[in-house]
Amino acid sequence: MKVISAAALALVALVSACAPAEPPEPGGIRVVATGLGDPYEMVWGPDGFLWVTEKSGGRVTRVDPKTGEKTVALTVEGALHTEGGQDGVLGLALHPGLLKGEGRDWVYLAHTYAGERRQTKIVRYSYDAATQALTSPVDVLTGLVSSVDHQSGKLRFGPDGTLYYTIGDQGANQFGLYCETIEAQTLPTAAQVKAGDRSAYQGKVLRLNPDGTIPADNPEFGGVRSHVYAVGFRNAQGLAFTPSGLLYGTDQGPKTDDEVDLLRPGGNYGWPHVAGHRDDKAYVYARWAEAEGGCQAERFNDYDIPPGVPTSEETDWDDPAFTPPLVTFDTVEDGFDFRADADCDPATAFVCWPTLALSSLEPGPAGTLLATSLKDGAVYRIPLDPGGEKAGKAERIADTVNRYRDTALDPGGSTLYIATDTAGLTRGPDGKPTRDLENPGAILAYEL
Repeated sequence: MKVISAAALALVALVSACAPAEPPEPGGIRVVATGLGDPYEMVWGPDGFLWVTEKSGGRVTRVDPKTGEKTVALTVEGALHTEGGQDGVLGLALHPGLLKGEGRDWVYLAHTYAGERRQTKIVRYSYDAATQALTSPVDVLTGLVSSVDHQSGKLRFGPDGTLYYTIGDQGANQFGLYCETIEAQTLPTAAQVKAGDRSAYQGKVLRLNPDGTIPADNPEFGGVRSHVYAVGFRNAQGLAFTPSGLLYGTDQGPKTDDEVDLLRPGGNYGWPHVAGHRDDKAYVYARWAEAEGGCQAERFNDYDIPPGVPTSEETDWDDPAFTPPLVTFDTVEDGFDFRADADCDPATAFVCWPTLALSSLEPGPAGTLLATSLKDGAVYRIPLDPGGEKAGKAERIADTVNRYRDTALDPGGSTLYIATDTAGLTRGPDGKPTRDLENPGAILAYEL
């Protein structure tokens, strides 16, 4: 698809600032709003506005999709964001009773904060329609582990009235955190649950009652019931219920195998033992924290694992609860040379790896899922079979040179709103890494 030039989009933005823009033709893109501080989660509200969290901006902002006018509903006190990090103001979920006169004008928000250590919590706010502000915060779930990487942090209300929340592996076992152990397979003990210790919740999908308690019908893992709904995730930034009530999610692969998963209660999605399918293709689990002589004696390397670091193949691990992905993107054969692309500087080589960095998931029209990519500046439209158990070939749409963070679909199902990161690397028109984003910190509209 043709990439819309930055100059053309800027002109559209200038016109829309003066008057409501006419909808573009199908396949066209227009700028709705700019100047957002890393919009992270975006939800279509019952008031006809887009509700947006700003990860680095520390705000919840309402955006008029017709004019692009922005109204700050909340500046989050105590929100912790590290420059360039994945912490900050994250997930957002609107209570189904919001603005229905039921006395439940509640908005749920996840954000990181500085407690005894870096942590994440989920907070409930009350929305005052008269002042258009979120007030009266009530902590719902506190003490979740946090770091600067792999927060995941997407929040959804399910059709059953419970909240679902994704929490990543915190970036363990790679880069500057390579001496940290991945806990995505670690299960909470009965003693931890009783003590309110959430340290084993990393790399999981959580399910909680709106007051933060553990639902009585949550699955048991190892004979223990907790907030944990499913295990084995790396960085699950997409979470979506379809009208049929099925729950889907995305997970970012390490160098290959971004996943779209059909999420089941009690399911194990394999990380860190498996990336994508359990096929021994181009992935081994290197346990840097267990290196002979201590992890600090080794220097982390993306390509060559030192002999002192223990490794295992995907088929070395087996769990009867393992649930293979519904869709994988860019699985490559074993022995693939991740350094072979001469166009990539070593400092930015990860952008050239065969992953998309899937960052959100949205139920689309006509039985589809819509997933965004940080690396491609594209939306992937994934058709589902009538039962939702299988998926067809994905179609790439809505291309621009941006990092697509999240989406929201208008109630009519014709316009997809796309939030973009303020900064970072993506792939340019030539396929090479670039930091020159066309629409940083913006909301775009794409006509399906």
